[in-house]
Amino acid sequence: MRLLNIIIAALAVFFLPGVANAQSARQKFTVPTVGGGVLVESFGDCANATCPAVLILSGSKGFGAPAYDDFGQTFRAAGLNAYLVHVLSPDDIAAIAMAGSAQARIAYYAQRLPSWTSAVQGVATRLKGQPRHGGKVGVLGISLGAQIASAVSVGRGDIEALVLVDGGFPNDYSQPVRSLPPLHLIWGSADQTFPLSIGRELQRKAQRLGGPVALDVYEGGAHDFFLKSGTRNASAAYRSAANFLASDLLR
Repeated sequence: MRLLNIIIAALAVFFLPGVANAQSARQKFTVPTVGGGVLVESFGDCANATCPAVLILSGSKGFGAPAYDDFGQTFRAAGLNAYLVHVLSPDDIAAIAMAGSAQARIAYYAQRLPSWTSAVQGVATRLKGQPRHGGKVGVLGISLGAQIASAVSVGRGDIEALVLVDGGFPNDYSQPVRSLPPLHLIWGSADQTFPLSIGRELQRKAQRLGGPVALDVYEGGAHDFFLKSGTRNASAAYRSAANFLASDLLR
């Protein structure tokens, strides 16, 4: 009976008008890559003749949170085309959820990272070649998505702007880092998963490489503050990310 109640509650949430409208507002298509097709969702073209592309990479739970629709539309209003890149498959999300420890999750991330980065690179190349994007692509990654985004962007001249939210390079990342795109770090001061010290070290590393970098710290923000749609911290962070990406990609 308890399981039946849980299923009914989950279905009720899914079919709430707000959730259904948000999901239906997304446009879905598949991008062929070397490793297979990658599902991508968009929010439609911005109002300008040229709308640079921003690839959004989710945390380990995927794109279920309503916040993705909120900041997707924020980016569109800023003159950008936002794309939710489903680099994590349903099997990935299930395996991560069932991992028994942080060590098991980290080991799984390390195993899958080459496939994830290859998929994102394939999507970036495809979208960069579309005329309406003006040859400009930025990437925003959250938590695990930030780890994938940072690995994708190292030394790649075709990624013009990078936003990392509460996450940085993968654990034991061994590739040489000689350059990064213009970098914007967004961090919650109360993050216990990736403490603020990681963000500050990332900022110092980018400064040593000579590239532009900024760190925005949101007081009291926990690890998932960016996905707390409607809160003051989240709304301010969406505007901050959109302003940074627009300033770099619309030049």
